[in-house]
Amino acid sequence: MQRGARLTDLRKRVLELIWDSHAPIGAYDLIDKLSRARADDGAGSRVAPPTVYRALDFLIDQGLVHRIESLNAFVGCAEPERPHRGYFLICDGCGCAHELAGGALDRDLRRHADDLKFEVRQITIEVAGLCADCRTPADA
Repeated sequence: MQRGARLTDLRKRVLELIWDSHAPIGAYDLIDKLSRARADDGAGSRVAPPTVYRALDFLIDQGLVHRIESLNAFVGCAEPERPHRGYFLICDGCGCAHELAGGALDRDLRRHADDLKFEVRQITIEVAGLCADCRTPADA
């Protein structure tokens, strides 16, 4: 973990649930899964939304998870060992999100912004379409 941060049991469980598939998952789906697991374990009480949102904020800050803005959902980071911005191809068919490395794209965007003396505050690139598995032969 960066900066001596600690991966608590809840943070670890949220991360595991996010990594269960390549499909982005919403915070309330995470809350439901965590709450069901608590009920199955006999703990009984529902997990509070602020608790899950704090865990998500922590995982994003640590570079372990990305937020997909257009879906208001979360997905595991493909390269958590390297600080970077995540760009995504999101399938409209199956919902999978594939992270792209943004090196050249990052450089081009920054260069164009600098040329225009534009101060970049946030970059969000999410491309919707169909993955190879969801495309029909007519799409090809």
